[in-house]
Amino acid sequence: MALLLAIESSCDETAVAIVRGEAGCCAEILASEISSQIPLHREHGGVVPELASRNHSLHVRALVEAALAKASVAVDEVDAFAATTGPGLASSLLIGSTVAKGIACALDRPFLGINHLEGHLLSPFLDRSSVPPHLALIVSGGHTLLLDVERAGHYRRLGGTRDDAAGEAFDKVGKMLGLPYPGGPEIEKEARGGNPAAFDFPRPMLHDPHLDFSFSGLKTAVLYTLERGMGSASRADLSASFQVAVIEILVGKTLRAARESGRDAIALSGGVSLNRALREAFEIACEKQNIELLTAAPALCTDNAAMIAFAALLRYFEGETTSLEEDIHPNLPLV
Repeated sequence: MALLLAIESSCDETAVAIVRGEAGCCAEILASEISSQIPLHREHGGVVPELASRNHSLHVRALVEAALAKASVAVDEVDAFAATTGPGLASSLLIGSTVAKGIACALDRPFLGINHLEGHLLSPFLDRSSVPPHLALIVSGGHTLLLDVERAGHYRRLGGTRDDAAGEAFDKVGKMLGLPYPGGPEIEKEARGGNPAAFDFPRPMLHDPHLDFSFSGLKTAVLYTLERGMGSASRADLSASFQVAVIEILVGKTLRAARESGRDAIALSGGVSLNRALREAFEIACEKQNIELLTAAPALCTDNAAMIAFAALLRYFEGETTSLEEDIHPNLPLV
């Protein structure tokens, strides 16, 4: 049995979590504390790196103390410490990484630097005893990535976005429509009352032979539509039409990747996976093709430290550690 404390500060969420587990068994989340910066960045229409870093510094100590108290654990009882070391904003990554390294050094405990994307990828399996072979789609504000997963730590990249991530496209279109930041959840709300057939937006690269994505052309099509005028259509209609285009691209490419790789399970993770219309589309498509759909609990979809702690715990049981001299990697790829 091991106790592990992790810090996530890759962008605009400061998070600390403590998990307990043993090799080959489910992990138990003892504490998961998050301080959101959405209200802070909303007035700027997006994340301001300097403000994000400053607020990580202000909140991280209190969150560590709150997590330890909630878990009823003394800091010297923790077996290892972890932090997100990439990808992300350099000024934000430095805060969590430095704090976790400092505690690990002071207590002479192992430190593990974790890839933020691996945290998302493994989040649907936190309550399972193993990570089986599957096809993974990570879809978030900064990333859209398809991976063939043999087991934890063994990944093969099948495709990714060539420009905007899906979540980034949602946020940018939300801004075009005058919706509050972040735009993704706001577009989802608007779309519920709209006609998804009101606008015939393009589905870039959907039928191309490769498994990459592109959302910049779709975003531009929305911009041109707004410049021409929507006629009798509403903002809800445009939101619904844009959303269904993104969903068809994501579902179509992911199901094709599962067929081509021979996987009978798909794991969906990342903040955009909270979109109810996207989940429903995946549920319908997977049921038709007899594919198991695996999703993380809602609290584990957006940025959080529990997923980082779980990824670190798996590596800890494999005997892995990270040197305290290892730097952050803002552009760190997963594979």
